[in-house]
Parts: sequence; C-alpha cells; structure tokens
Amino acid sequence: MTFTRTNIPDVIIIEPKVHGDERGYFVETFRQDQFEEFVGFKVNFCQDNESRSHHGVLRGLHYQLSPFAQSKLVRVIDGRVLDVAVDIRVGSPTFGNYVAVELNGKNKKQMFIPRGFAHGFVVLSETCTFTYKVDNYYAPECDRGISFNDPKLGIDWQLSADLFQLSTKDTQQPKLETMHELFEYGVNYYA
Repeated sequence: MTFTRTNIPDVIIIEPKVHGDERGYFVETFRQDQFEEFVGFKVNFCQDNESRSHHGVLRGLHYQLSPFAQSKLVRVIDGRVLDVAVDIRVGSPTFGNYVAVELNGKNKKQMFIPRGFAHGFVVLSETCTFTYKVDNYYAPECDRGISFNDPKLGIDWQLSADLFQLSTKDTQQPKLETMHELFEYGVNYYA
C-alpha cells in the first residue's frame, strides 16, 4: 500500500496494490499494522457501512461531535465519486480548507478522514457503491453537518447544481461560520 498525505496532512490517500490477470483481481484493502505505522496512532475501526447511490446524489457534509467523533476510511467498490473532507478544527492553519479526490472502482484509492473533519461525496457515475469504516458508532444526538454549498468553502463538486439529489437534512445544513459545535485544533480526540 502507498500512503500519501494531502495538502491537509492529516487527510491521507491510500492506494492499495491491485493484483490482476485475465481472471479478475485481488486487492488487500486494509492493513491495521501498516495503517497505524503511517498515521502514528491507533484507530480502532468498529463498523463498516455501505451505500448505493445514483448520479448526482450528494451526501454531506457530515460529522459527529465527541464523545462519538468518528474517523472514516472511505472507498468506492464500483462507480465514481468526488470525495471531500473539510477541516473544522478551530485554530487549525487549514481551518475551512478541504481536500477533494476522485475515488472510483478502477483506481481503488481510499481516503482517511480523521476526527475533526466534515465529510461528504457526490456521485459522478450513473450509480455507485460506496463503503467506509468508522471508528465510533453512530450517535444521533452528536450528528452535525455543514452546508455543502457554503460559499466560504468554495467546493467545486464537479457537477451542475441542478443535478444534485439531496436529502432534506442536507438542504438545511448551516454555514460553517455559524457553527459553534466544532473541534479544537491540537486536542487529541483519540484519547
């Protein structure tokens, strides 16, 4: 596996080695030992989630507050998404900045989104199967979100806005500057 830090160094792109021939392929999608050696701390994934979505479905930008903050390791089984992680750690030199990466069933790339980031994706292909590991369970009382089209974030979702398919919840998320329930830069949310 190849691990690459992005322009926000805590967000990491992981490219597994794909072994393929005329029969198909084999890929090792996760190795706890290699992962922890690279990130430098323990992450105990406890749940795997999967979604199936159609072209234009935009999910996000979501996060959970402590004590149920979550890290995510996301990937696409088939199809294509633009995957986005936004730094919401107050005091961070990259606060309000984002990383956007295309994940798809061919490139097999994965993105690690640590605690302290909001996450979302939009489906670029006709359909997509999206899967991810989390290191904490879903807690509705800690569930929060930020507007996907916050002009201060300036995210280029690579699709025309009239193609977006959003949940009611995601159409009503607040702008980042109005949020008071965020994370603090420098705090260890893994302790």
